[in-house]
Order: sequence, then structure tokens, then C-alpha cells
Amino acid sequence: MATPDLDPLLLDPTRLSIVALLSGTEWAEFSWVRDSAGLSDSALSKQITNLANSGYVEVKKGYVGKRPRTWLNLSDSGHQALRAHVAALNQIVEQSQRTRRAEEPSD
Repeated sequence: MATPDLDPLLLDPTRLSIVALLSGTEWAEFSWVRDSAGLSDSALSKQITNLANSGYVEVKKGYVGKRPRTWLNLSDSGHQALRAHVAALNQIVEQSQRTRRAEEPSD
């Protein structure tokens, strides 16, 4: 069975969750992503740094009134990476189902 091309960065469940959350939004506030993913500020910050360094996430900093805010957006390459990773996961599932059906005894 050939192994599909899984994205090594997205094999981590936390990063996959972050990317999946951002895929349905545009410029989500850091606190919303933190709360939705169930992470601490420092844990999310570390994962965002990894994703941003790979070009998957864009980070924009600014202010709302006098309060600093950080917004996150899934880049085009992040969307593409997520689609490819999900396709690879689906391929694994399909291959395992075909293998299981081939091994089932016929009547």
C-alpha cells in the first residue's frame, strides 16, 4: 500500500485544529482561536509561530482602542496544504476500506 503525502506540519493535532479553525474564517482574533482550540496563550503563540514560519498563517497586529490585538488568517498556501493533507487522509481511509473488503470471505 503506497503512503500518501501527509503534511508533516499538520500531523500534529493541535496545528491541524488551528488550521481547520482558520480555514472557515477570515482574520480571526487570537483569543477566539485560543478559546476554540482550548489552548493557552503561550501554546497557541508557539504553534502560530511554526505555522507562520511555514507560510501557512498570516499574523496581523493592531489595536482596538488602546488594547493590542492579534488577528490570524490562513494563507493561500495554508488552504492548499490543508486540502492536500485532508485528501491524503481520505486516501488512507479509502485504501484501508478496500483492503478490508478484499480480505472479507465471500459466500
